[in-house]
Amino acid sequence: MSEGPNHHHERAARQHAHGALTMRAAMASVTVATLLMGIKGYAAWHTGSVAMLGSLADTGLDLVASLMTLFGVRLAAQPADANHRFGHGKAEALVALFQVAVIAVSGAAIFVRASERLVTRQVTADAELGIAASVIAIAATLLLLAYQRFVIAKTGSVAIGADHIHYQSDVLLNIAVIAALILDQYIGLTGSDPLFGIAIALWLFWGGWRASIDAINQLMDKEWPDEKRRRFVESASQHVELKGLHDLRTRSSGSTDFAQFHIWMDPQMTVAKAHDVIERMEHQLAAEFPGTEILIHIDPEGQVDHPGNALVETDEFTRLKASS
Repeated sequence: MSEGPNHHHERAARQHAHGALTMRAAMASVTVATLLMGIKGYAAWHTGSVAMLGSLADTGLDLVASLMTLFGVRLAAQPADANHRFGHGKAEALVALFQVAVIAVSGAAIFVRASERLVTRQVTADAELGIAASVIAIAATLLLLAYQRFVIAKTGSVAIGADHIHYQSDVLLNIAVIAALILDQYIGLTGSDPLFGIAIALWLFWGGWRASIDAINQLMDKEWPDEKRRRFVESASQHVELKGLHDLRTRSSGSTDFAQFHIWMDPQMTVAKAHDVIERMEHQLAAEFPGTEILIHIDPEGQVDHPGNALVETDEFTRLKASS
């Protein structure tokens, strides 16, 4: 059995709401990146700071990544069609991997520029302008990060999550630019500007690695975390008509989760009554796990189609049922 029409409409409504949120977050990223490009470009031209130039290059790459994010979340928000029956959610994971590549390129560019600057020992100029530009960039980025956190909490979007890591790095990058300009121009430590640039590049590499994990897990259809699977089984065990649960399979695609499993029921139960039981179960699971598409297969009590971990899951179900 699969979800009924009411569940389908509810899920479609949630996906539409999530899609609208992620698209607004992506548009906000594009707007902020465009604004910062202009500010940092002017400041880099006047200061000659390699840290500021690296920040400008990073923002340029952020703009490209944000445009890709906008495309990805827009595609992921499209409803399922004849060729993509499970929806387009994995577009977000593909975009997130592209963003990881952008983060890596950005980090490499900053690292190279900083290394060259360590050799040339060039001194920066107009530190006040560079500091003012960085302060404006920090304020705009903090506002964007707050909105992205709100959207991620609501949707679980991996594409917006990867974009969030970009802009987290931008805050540190701009703080580093301020510190580098102060140390380089006011205190006379000419090596501080490139050293800060190298530290930022290494931080970007680490952030890119972290951002890639969720995207790869979604593309590889990794199972839900053990705690979430346990809560799912515990919720299903509340129904007295169920005699067992096995062959639970879970995965995530964009902001949509998928769960399919077999249940044991009384072989003498009528199809109509079994349907009513499944409907109640779907309503309960949908309330506790919103955004989840559920597929349930009914087996007569005692039948196991796929031996293996089925008995382990059934034992866990029985234990939870007994304790409830």
